[in-house]
Formats: sequence, C-alpha cells, structure tokens
Amino acid sequence: MRLLRSSAIVGVFTLASRLLGFVREILLAAAIGAGPIADAFFTAFQFPNLFRRVFAEGAFNSAFVPLYAGRVESEGEAEARAFARDVLSVLVTFMFVFVIIAQIAMPWLMYALGPGFVGEPDLFSTAVLLTQITMPYLLMMSLSAMLSGILNSHEKFAAAAAAPVLLNLILIGILWFGDAPAETMVLWLSIGITVSGVVQALWLWFACRRTGIKLGFRLPRLTPGVRRLIVLGVPGALAAGVTQINIMVTGSIATLQEGARSWLYYADRLYQLPLGVIGIAMGVALLPTLSKRLRAGDDTGASDTMNRALEISMGLTLPSAIALAVIPDFIITGLYQRGAFTALDAQMASAALTAFAIGLPAFVLIKVLSPGFFARQDTATPMKFAAIGVVVNIVLGLALFFSPVGFVGLAIATATAGWINAALLGFVLHRRGLLVLDARLKSKLVRIALASAIMGAAVAAMALQRDLVTVWTGGSVFLALLAVVAAGGAIYAALALITGAVRIAELRKAMKRG
Repeated sequence: MRLLRSSAIVGVFTLASRLLGFVREILLAAAIGAGPIADAFFTAFQFPNLFRRVFAEGAFNSAFVPLYAGRVESEGEAEARAFARDVLSVLVTFMFVFVIIAQIAMPWLMYALGPGFVGEPDLFSTAVLLTQITMPYLLMMSLSAMLSGILNSHEKFAAAAAAPVLLNLILIGILWFGDAPAETMVLWLSIGITVSGVVQALWLWFACRRTGIKLGFRLPRLTPGVRRLIVLGVPGALAAGVTQINIMVTGSIATLQEGARSWLYYADRLYQLPLGVIGIAMGVALLPTLSKRLRAGDDTGASDTMNRALEISMGLTLPSAIALAVIPDFIITGLYQRGAFTALDAQMASAALTAFAIGLPAFVLIKVLSPGFFARQDTATPMKFAAIGVVVNIVLGLALFFSPVGFVGLAIATATAGWINAALLGFVLHRRGLLVLDARLKSKLVRIALASAIMGAAVAAMALQRDLVTVWTGGSVFLALLAVVAAGGAIYAALALITGAVRIAELRKAMKRG
C-alpha cells in the first residue's frame, strides 16, 4: 500500500514546517505577546489564510486533482496540461481581481473581521493596513495550490509539502534579527508573509519544470473543463475549508474581548501540528489514491484504502488529542510563557487548547472522510455538511461567548461543529455503502483507544511532578516539557506494539514502494 508512504512524505515535510512554526510562534509570543496589536496582526494573517484554504487549497484538492489526473490517464499528458493552462489563467485572473477588490474594501470588511477594533480608531487602522499588506499572499498561494495539485497528481508530493517551510523560515528570520516595538514588528511580519508567498510560488513553478511540466499563461477562457472545475470546486472549496471558516468566525467574535483573539490563535497553532501532519497529509495522499482506484473500478481496493486511512490517522491522532487535553497548561507555559507572553495569557490559552483538543479527532476525520466524496466528484454533499457546521459554530459560539464560559465557548463551539460535520460525513458514506468498517479497523480502534488512555494517564502523572522534572532538566520548563512529551511518545509506542494497535510487519508492508 503506497498510502502510508505517500502520507509519510507529506507528513515529514509538514512536520518540519510545523516544528519551524512552533519556533516562529515562540518568538512571536515573546515579541508581541497577546495584546491588542497581536490581535490585529493575527486577524490580518488569518484572513488571507482562510481564503487560501477555501479558494485555493480546498478547491484544488477536492476538484482539480481528480479532473487533472483523469485527463492524464484517459487523454494523455498534452491534453491534461492544456487543461491546466486554462485553469491557471482563469484562477490567477480571478484571484488578482479578488485581491484588489478586497484591499480596496478592507476598511468596510474589517467591521466583520474585527468588530472589537471598531471603537479604537488607531487599532482599527492598523488592522486594515496589515490585512491589505498580507492580501497578495492569497494570490501567490492560489498559484502555489495549482502547482501543488499538478505535482500531487503525478505523485510528486515532496516539493509541494516542503513549500510552507519557506514561510516559517522568512518569519523566523524577521523575528530573530528584528529588534523593534510590537507596532513595527507586525508591519515587518506582514510584509514577510507576502514575500514568502512569492518565494513559495517560484519554488513550485521550478519544481514543475524540473518534473517536465511546463505551463504558461493564456487569455482566460471558460472552457468546458474550467466550467466543470468551477461546478465541483466551489462547493468543494467551502467543504474543505470549513475548519478555517469556523476559526475565522470564532476569531472575529473574539476581538470583542481584548487578548481573546490572540489566546485562541496560540491554542489553535498547537492542535494544528497533529492536524497538519496527520489529517492534511493523509487527505492530500488519499485523494489521488482513491481517485485512481475508483477509475479502475476497484471498489474493494477503495474501501480498504479508506479503512487503512482511518486506522493510521486515528492511531496518530488520539494520543495527540489526549495529551493536549490533559496537560494544556504545561504545554502552553513551556512553549510560550516568556517575554511579552504573561502567566495570565498562558492560563487563558490553556483553557482554549483543552476545548480544541476535544475536537482534534473530528478535524482529522473530516480531512480523511471528505476525499471519499471528492474522489467520486461529489463536492456538494460535504459542502452542505460544512454549512451545517458553520451555523452550529456561529450560534453556539455566540451563545457561549456571552455566557459565563466566555471566550473558551468559541473553542467549544468549533470542536462541537467539527464533530457534527465528521459524524454526518461518516454516516452518509456508510449509508451509501462507500464506507464499511472492516474487522481489522474495529479491532485496531479499540486497541488504539486503550493505549492512548494509558499514555494520557502517564503524561498527566508526570505533569503533576512538573517542578521535579524541571529540576532534572536544569530549571528549564521548555526542556521539562520536551522530556515529558518524549516519554509519553515512548510509552504510547510501546503500548501500541504490546496491544497490537500497531504491528511492525504491517508498517514494513505499508512503507514499501509500489
């Protein structure tokens, strides 16, 4: 089975990107903390990031890959590349116009993106300026997503997976070498985000050329192939980007409380590590694999692929979710509490992390289950479920935010919406006969849950002895956290082997080529 090997390639580069992202967040927390300026910057960063996921990555992962890969197999490389050139021209033209309009309209859009900034004119102006600066990042990421989709269709996963590393390297460089007040630092960082978009697009452009794929721009035309992509891509983009939509909604509401936007951001970045390394990597590798099996009429193989994807993803996600849920304060304190990031900030972000951790398995399941629809060119069904999730998130988030639960209710709402979305996807796939859990998966899930629960208890016990562990590591809370995380990983690995949740022979078979 090539699925695990392909997922591992994507996962390794995603892990590298996310680990560098942790370095970035640690430096960011120390430099700008969790105050009003940080709230404005995170709003500016997340808006183009949202549309990158919705318009670019979501649309292409859900619609472009099956259409392009189908043309490669049925009509040949020449026709597939002609289709890609048509799509590229329309996409870049549309996104260029969209970015310009968004930049012009940003003073009005900010009323929805950051309602909490409205009463503070200087902060409002800063948020508008920073978001205008970061908007071209969306255009570059649209081009990058197009090129990544082509490379993934040819099973060239490494270059596309490595591209986000460039963003983190550029921002780390700014934070490391920059020595400026928070107001100046966020301006430099916003410029760095857009510059990183240009660098990533160039990286992938040359990666395509090295693979022998040469693309060019032509006058944009709505050819039948492009129209088909739009029909599939718009609902698919919304479905694939639902988690980001929910995060943007909660972030917008959070600006009504000073610091809450930043607390949610720092907590969000922590659960995004397993989500990216496991869920997104699995989804990227799963879609072309499923598409090929279904085009070959191999329904049995497609069902087996889905079962193994669920097995692998839950085997890695459940222990991560439990660890984040049981020691959130230790994690937040060890990573972030220094410089401008205070003990109060750590306490608030920890509360949000617990809620997000509960939703983590659901967020990964959405990434794994959605390709079951996308590979069959059904993007409308996931879009409907995504819409239900967004409504739940908004209604529940508002209700909890204005209750004693406060801003943590926004994280609870996001997690709840994720579970509802995942449950609907799984139920409909099962009802249509497209997802039948085999005996191996059912047995593995029980073993995985048992190993994860024992590991969670062990990690919680070690965290209770935090002061002692910190003494052993020379007084560094960060090193103490790394020691506990490493011990938890070793305990889970041993338990997974003992319980049979993981078998060495199965891993060897899955990692083989071909």
